[in-house]
Amino acid sequence: MARIIGVANQKGGVGKTTTAINLAASLAVLEYKTLLVDADPQANSTSGVGFDLQNVQQSIYDCMVGDAKARDTILKTEIPNLDLIPSHIDLVGAELEMINYPNRENVIKNILDDLRDDYDFIVIDCSPSLGLITVNALVAADSVVIPVQAEFFALEGLGKLLNTIKIVQNRLNTSLAIEGILMTMYDVRLRLCNQIVSEVRKHFEDMVFDTLIHRNSRLSEAPSVGKPVILYDADSKGAVNYLNLAKEILQKNNLTKIKEAERTLNLEDEQ
Repeated sequence: MARIIGVANQKGGVGKTTTAINLAASLAVLEYKTLLVDADPQANSTSGVGFDLQNVQQSIYDCMVGDAKARDTILKTEIPNLDLIPSHIDLVGAELEMINYPNRENVIKNILDDLRDDYDFIVIDCSPSLGLITVNALVAADSVVIPVQAEFFALEGLGKLLNTIKIVQNRLNTSLAIEGILMTMYDVRLRLCNQIVSEVRKHFEDMVFDTLIHRNSRLSEAPSVGKPVILYDADSKGAVNYLNLAKEILQKNNLTKIKEAERTLNLEDEQ
């Protein structure tokens, strides 16, 4: 049964899509079968793992407002264990098309419920807004990762997002948890960055991940060649940071022991 993790922040430019792509890729590299769901009309996660948007035949949009089955939209990426449900620019209009749907907040949940037994993790790249598609993703998710830029306006808008999450928890998805707040674009040389990280940790305490995502040129370059950073440069700071994030999430959810037990059983079967 897959754990579904939404990656959400309505504020643009905080590393949301970068986090969705590279967290999913890191989990896949750690041998967890992972599905990346691009629920952002900009479709940057789709192009960021190597797919040309012109060649995408069916997307999450076709599942949400059409009759397409989720399994028919899944694309295999070049990383073993990492699959993708792509997005499309048409998703911009989905919120209007879904406005009169009964249970319109549950559309993505219903789509992904059929796939939960096929994966260990499903990572949803949410759209940069607090609209119906993001609410759909939060209703479908077990937990949410919130990327926050280590800059002056870091906390701007975070209150709104946390309020939306609270509303979803109270009314639509009582089991939704905050996986953690992730500090991104961190520059160890800047005193301001250190002050902001310290302030966020003081304010939100255990909700903040230990892992910091450093500013890294390789992390910025990787999407331009359609690769997660771990494929583009496995030794880069960005690749190491996101692997550490994946490991922190696994440890937090006591999933490392389960994987070790599976490996032991497989070894015994081979013998």
